[in-house]
Amino acid sequence: MINIHPTAIVHAGAELHESVTVGAYSIIGEHVKVGANTVIGPHVVLTGHTTIGTDNQIFQFCSIGEVPQDKKYAGEPTRLEIGDRNTIRESCTINCGTVQDVGVTRLGCDNWIMAYVHIAHDCQVGNHVIFANSTQLAGHVHVGDWVILAGFTGVHQFVRIGAHGMTSVSSVLLQDMPPYVMAAGSPAEPRSINTEGLKRRGFSAEAIMQIRRAFKTLYKKGLSLDDARAEIAAQGRSVPELRVLAEFLDHPGRGIIR
Repeated sequence: MINIHPTAIVHAGAELHESVTVGAYSIIGEHVKVGANTVIGPHVVLTGHTTIGTDNQIFQFCSIGEVPQDKKYAGEPTRLEIGDRNTIRESCTINCGTVQDVGVTRLGCDNWIMAYVHIAHDCQVGNHVIFANSTQLAGHVHVGDWVILAGFTGVHQFVRIGAHGMTSVSSVLLQDMPPYVMAAGSPAEPRSINTEGLKRRGFSAEAIMQIRRAFKTLYKKGLSLDDARAEIAAQGRSVPELRVLAEFLDHPGRGIIR
């Protein structure tokens, strides 16, 4: 493979497509699989039972597939799965899963992961997300599609973040953030809906109006969570975009930011 720098160390058991590029001093372990046209920069460590799809770009000093930062981990062959067309910038860390959860950490497709981001064990990250510099996800976090987390956002373990959500800089999410919501603060509080993001993704004016109405139901009318959930579920019978929100609220998890 002429695309592997002579100083890189690639285990004979690793499976790399012939079009993969590996930079200087990178290390690739025995159980790593890398798909076509992926570019691995210099000083990258790919290890563990890690599968990486096509057309990804991984920048220097990343550690991908290392064992979980979990004292219960006992060497089980848990996994990391990364999809296609992701950009993973400098000094990111993404860990494998644990047997206490589903045993696999997942990062979907078309994601933009900026420098110094940490994605801990058993996180499930969707597609088209943006994690700005120094975003930190604790273990077991679930992130929906099209989420944007601003720089220095911290997310508590087991928190869920709904699709199209967004945080401001230095937010700390200690509870679940429903779909479409913009949040800020430490701990984070809901501020509004992600109107501009929804417009860019083709949501109609009517759909955005209905999402705004649901936000007011959830946060502005003084209803209990159960009453707000029931009212949003009723609204969702005729508004498909609200069914996503209603389904999210049906799974309480750590409770929602309010």
